[in-house]
Amino acid sequence: MLQHDPGVQCENLHPALHDPWDAAASWEENVVIAVLVKVDGPAYRSVGSAMAISAEGRIAGSITSGCIEADIVLHAQEVLASGQGRTLRYGKGSTFMDLTLPCGGAVELRVFMLRDRAVLAELGHLRRAREHVSLLLDQADRLHLGEGLPSVLSIAFAPSISFAIFGTGAEPVVFAHLLSSFGYRHVFYSHDRGTVATASRQGIRTVELRNLTKVELIDAQTAVALFYHDHDYELPILQAALRTPAFYIGAQGSRATHAARCARLQEGGASMDQIARVYGPMGLIPGSRDPKALAMSVMAEIMATFAQAAPAQCPSKSDG
Repeated sequence: MLQHDPGVQCENLHPALHDPWDAAASWEENVVIAVLVKVDGPAYRSVGSAMAISAEGRIAGSITSGCIEADIVLHAQEVLASGQGRTLRYGKGSTFMDLTLPCGGAVELRVFMLRDRAVLAELGHLRRAREHVSLLLDQADRLHLGEGLPSVLSIAFAPSISFAIFGTGAEPVVFAHLLSSFGYRHVFYSHDRGTVATASRQGIRTVELRNLTKVELIDAQTAVALFYHDHDYELPILQAALRTPAFYIGAQGSRATHAARCARLQEGGASMDQIARVYGPMGLIPGSRDPKALAMSVMAEIMATFAQAAPAQCPSKSDG
């Protein structure tokens, strides 16, 4: 099961959207972990999905869309009292006849006391450093980092999607606010002090951009999005982005603007293969001019690209 790093935790998120491993490491009270170890047939989540349940009743993560979570919490309370882990099966072949899974499949969970908080603390450190790491669950309900040890389950963690946003005005601020509301890791860079002040007041992580040395490392799980009306600012940013393994690089503007952008990149020494990496006009909704519609349009295109690794075309879309 492939997991991603915790990103940015937001207090207003639904408990099911909070990262269970990160939460379990931070809670001071006793914690029970419920982890999905087997799936038969269709299921809401994949093997490796987890919930953390604290002695004070706090919950992070989910196993289904709410079908069995209340029952899992009851079992977690019993595990807290006894200290003994247990395996639970729901759906087809389960002894819990009153608890059904509408998807028609079956799931098996291992529910156990957390005894390896230091392991989860190190896991969190590695994930925030955007390292690839594996978490192992052994027969004794102990957690380990690494590979090669006998285990009931191995959960691979990869860096999650991250966003580097550049621009001025309302559009990048609205886009960054959308990312914040979902808890996605992001940094907003702007050379305009008014835009920086506006974004900062909204709690958006914002950096005043004086030179590109202030830009954090852009890796293969990072999307780069440019929102400029004055396109003269774009060229050095795009040239720098093309030297990174970013999975998505996109820029706001019409088809004519994008054609001119591509020409400038070519004049600057970029190859056609490099230029083809730049999405423009970015977004799935042609002609999106309202900042909110544009933000959702760009977000949809980035997520689709992240999931499918779709090739970019330059230029390819209708006016934006």
